[in-house]
Amino acid sequence: MTTLDIDQQKRAADAIRVLSMDAVQKANSGHPGMPMGMADLATVLWGRHLIVDPTDPHWLDRDRFVVSNGHGSMLLYAVLHLSGFDLSMDDIRNFRQWGHPTAGHPEIEVERGIEMTTGPLGQGFGSAIGMAVAEAQLEAKFGSDLVDHKTYVFCSDGDLMEGVAAEAASLAGHLELGKVIAIYDDNHISLEGPTSWTFTENVVQRFESYGWHTIVVDGHDHVAIDQAIEEAKSTIGRPTLIDAKTHIGFGSPNKQDSAKAHGSPLGDDEIALVRQELGWDLPPFEIPEDVYKYFHTAMQRGTEARQAWDARHESLISSGGELAADWAAHFDPQPVRLDAPSYEAGKAAATRAMSGKVIQQIGEQRMDFITGDADLAGSTKSLIDDASDFSKEDRTGRNIRYGVREHAMGAMVNGMNIHGGVRAFGSTFLTFSDYMRGSVRLGALMETPSIWVWTHDSIFLGEDGPTHQSIEHVAALRAIPELWVFRPATPGEVAGSWQAAMNRLDGPSALILTRQNLPIPAEDVAPDAVAKGGYIALPGTDATIVATGSELHVAMQAAGLLGEHGLSIRVVSMPCLELFEAQGDSYRRQVLGDGIPVASIEAATTFGWAAITGADGLRIGIDHFGASAPYEVLAEQYGFTPRAVAERLAGWLGRS
Repeated sequence: MTTLDIDQQKRAADAIRVLSMDAVQKANSGHPGMPMGMADLATVLWGRHLIVDPTDPHWLDRDRFVVSNGHGSMLLYAVLHLSGFDLSMDDIRNFRQWGHPTAGHPEIEVERGIEMTTGPLGQGFGSAIGMAVAEAQLEAKFGSDLVDHKTYVFCSDGDLMEGVAAEAASLAGHLELGKVIAIYDDNHISLEGPTSWTFTENVVQRFESYGWHTIVVDGHDHVAIDQAIEEAKSTIGRPTLIDAKTHIGFGSPNKQDSAKAHGSPLGDDEIALVRQELGWDLPPFEIPEDVYKYFHTAMQRGTEARQAWDARHESLISSGGELAADWAAHFDPQPVRLDAPSYEAGKAAATRAMSGKVIQQIGEQRMDFITGDADLAGSTKSLIDDASDFSKEDRTGRNIRYGVREHAMGAMVNGMNIHGGVRAFGSTFLTFSDYMRGSVRLGALMETPSIWVWTHDSIFLGEDGPTHQSIEHVAALRAIPELWVFRPATPGEVAGSWQAAMNRLDGPSALILTRQNLPIPAEDVAPDAVAKGGYIALPGTDATIVATGSELHVAMQAAGLLGEHGLSIRVVSMPCLELFEAQGDSYRRQVLGDGIPVASIEAATTFGWAAITGADGLRIGIDHFGASAPYEVLAEQYGFTPRAVAERLAGWLGRS
């Protein structure tokens, strides 16, 4: 690298610094320290290594760049603007303001070069590992002529303190994901003060124990950074951590190497001193043409690579062969049409077992479909039977074993679905969804089509006791905007829930499934019945009871008992409240009944059900923790038998 190159890169890095501190100052809100400290790393990575194309941001074989320390979002916005992506200087001036894409923490907008939202620390790191899994599988299937890209992730001390990053790093090392390159901003400062207060472990040794290749480098030495990235790119069979020793707030005479540079504007006086220190004499938001030229020239590397890839891709498509068909199956998949799994009426089966049968159908229809479990496949019934496990030996495997790593599974499933070319889901017990909530919420915020399978859905898992018996979890999940929560009761409803989830492309879905067996009805609904969220399972005129999952059968039997005493009870099955609420008023009134009282039953907290029953409605649920006992005993003790429910309904209606 020549002296001229170094001078150009220093000028480019300083442009990132001043844009970042000026935007934060104008907003009077933000984190200037990380962009100023990592500007040299970003300049070398984007200027000499990263392969992306601003003229085609969605190009499938682009390198992925994730800023997991998303509080430093101005670094990302600055480099995207300078590189020619669709982020204007007006957007930079209006950092963190209404109506502009420059949010405080980056949200997914691939057309602008923003790969994913990374607000909660560690999530970006975990999702980057998921992206690398998707890349590895697709490369194994289609070859390196069509799939061969790196996943770069910037991360901080805070990211590496979070458990999700530890879980994901451990699994990445085990799987030998050699195309992951994590660049760690090792500046010894967190939000409150020096990391010596809380974080004194040897990060390099920790990552080496995970099986990572590690490099320690001066994060402000452009030549050393360039050499480190080259070494990481050439490392086979191991992900790489580049531990970059940096100075937070680099260039600030009074706030460099201080927590004062982390999460607050520098102030006008300090900014003037930074300009003097850097030799930057331009006013705010004015960038010299040579800086734009530096980044635009670097982007030609990606444009040329994309054009060459387009030619190879066109050759594949025009061949019309089996590989072309497989490519279409991954990148332009057809919607699924699913049949209810076959069971003999009068027999019994758990909805988790029904789901397992449906998963086999999806696996046959969709070659992009990938399963996953947190060491619980035997319980969640989540494997594709005729598929192998994804491993360091077999990258084509469609079953991913995450081990007991729910945090990592959540983030990685999001990353795989964001990457594209695969459709991934993860599974565990419902009570462990708490471990995944950050990922689930981010998936909803990003409108990522992730799917979650959570089984053992209530106190009726029985003897494992209250620690494993989900009470509040379904309500908590329904509280997440844009997440569709399905709690099906029959084979037809299970197939319909999967069909709706798989065919949804604008957000995540969750399937909540039973451990215990449920009776197979003599007449079942078609899968399409789930599409509106709720339907009339049994007509009635005196009152309506709305049920989900295992309680549908209890409600049906209770209605039958009351029918013997002259009460006409309508039973509504509502496998998905979100879809039901999305219907028009006329459909909702038609299903619930006009002017008749409404009750609900669900083996969970009654929280939230007033939206369906009204304030005066009856809500049968469990607003307390369970107990360790066989599930039949729990049903008897907590009033979830058909007779007990019938008595509650009759008393509520004044017919006891």
